Amino acid sequence: MLLLDLTHTSHTPARTGIQRVARALHQNFGDNALAVTRDPFLGGWRALEAWELADLARSQGGLKRKATWPASAKWRGRFRRAFGRAPQHLLRGEFDALIVPELFSVQVARDLPKLFAHVRGPRVALFHDPIPLRFPELTPPGTVARLPMYLQDLLQFDGIAAISEESRASLLAYWKWLGVTSTPTVAAIPLGVDPPRTAGAEAAAARESASPVVLCVGTLEGRKNHGVLLDACEALWARDVRFELRLIGHVNAETGGPALARVRALQAAGRPVRFDGPATDEAIAAAYAEAAFTVYPSIAEGFGLPVIESLARGKPCICSAKGALGEISQHGGCVALATLTAESIAGAIADLLARPDELARLSAVARGRRFKSWADYARDLESWIQTVRRR
Repeated sequence: MLLLDLTHTSHTPARTGIQRVARALHQNFGDNALAVTRDPFLGGWRALEAWELADLARSQGGLKRKATWPASAKWRGRFRRAFGRAPQHLLRGEFDALIVPELFSVQVARDLPKLFAHVRGPRVALFHDPIPLRFPELTPPGTVARLPMYLQDLLQFDGIAAISEESRASLLAYWKWLGVTSTPTVAAIPLGVDPPRTAGAEAAAARESASPVVLCVGTLEGRKNHGVLLDACEALWARDVRFELRLIGHVNAETGGPALARVRALQAAGRPVRFDGPATDEAIAAAYAEAAFTVYPSIAEGFGLPVIESLARGKPCICSAKGALGEISQHGGCVALATLTAESIAGAIADLLARPDELARLSAVARGRRFKSWADYARDLESWIQTVRRR
């Protein structure tokens, strides 16, 4: 049996990229993996309890990204610890392998050796991206401060599963720059997507929309570049180009404020922009169904889940041609931009709105692409883990 560390994901209402990956692994590993958490109130590692498993199963995203613990769980852990009842609740036994899919905290890193002691096979972590080091001005300061030590903490694992070739190369380059000579095995294992079950219904929903809907799914934060997207849309609306922009996603409290303020200003001016905030999985699926196409203006990504989710639904996506997004877009169905300026994004949106034949062609290409499912991803990851040797 595998161990799956879900310390953060099991205690946050957020449903952003890392949490979606972690939840997908939990769902698809099923009984083959034991989900665990570092319980700071108990003082050790333990299996997830019923209330934590219930939180994992919820489809509704929340407004906050930080981990939260109910008072009852805090007091329960403290009681067990204070009155000598902690050992019976702490993790026991040996496991075949460990998977850590999250960007873990300093406190979790400090207690990883205790978790490693329960694993007879390889200890593996997922690596998402080094973006806080590349774009510190667009990233929350706490994440920027944590990342250098986190990248060194990864050296204690036996294997690292990067989510794209871009992320793999970036991690190895950073370690080389540090002068590290002995590193874990690092492989690029692209993520999966669960395609919709009713593609025909989605196409019908898009045709019935009163006005073309351009959809953008993703957290409002600095590097996602929503400000430039909004400038592009405002330029088109000023030229009487008819469409609605719909935004879905969490707002990053530290870097998303300017984009949210811009949204509110456009709404006050009567522009057709809709902001839903975090949404359920079902609401997001319905939004994809209604959209004519999507835009993902992010400057940098470790992978780019919203792009493949759009393509898997036969919806073309306007996105960057560089980095991890370039790895996805080069195979078709996208309008891949060399630069992400208001002018280039506005031009791409206007072109797709004015050329239904090109939109139909890109949609056909997108529908013709084949993406691995989350179940495929879990199998690929597990198969690769079996090849990783203990260091």
